[in-house]
Amino acid sequence: MSDTPPDRLAISPNSPYYDAAVLERGVGVRFKGVDKTNVDEYCVSEGWVRLSVGATVDRKGNAMTVKLQGPVEPYFRDIPET
Repeated sequence: MSDTPPDRLAISPNSPYYDAAVLERGVGVRFKGVDKTNVDEYCVSEGWVRLSVGATVDRKGNAMTVKLQGPVEPYFRDIPET
């Protein structure tokens, strides 16, 4: 496995961008220079993150999300940063 997180990743198993092996390793996301812990999905090349909004859910039981634009920097948490 490479030391670079994928360009796009989602935590929902229903998404085509879901990757259990990468998520098991632990991926952190820095959005606009701030570490975010509530990221549901991100895309580096398009420059957006999808963040969950509190404990609110839709009628199908999925978390409500908001999509924000800006610089996205994913990283693996198990690799010491320099």
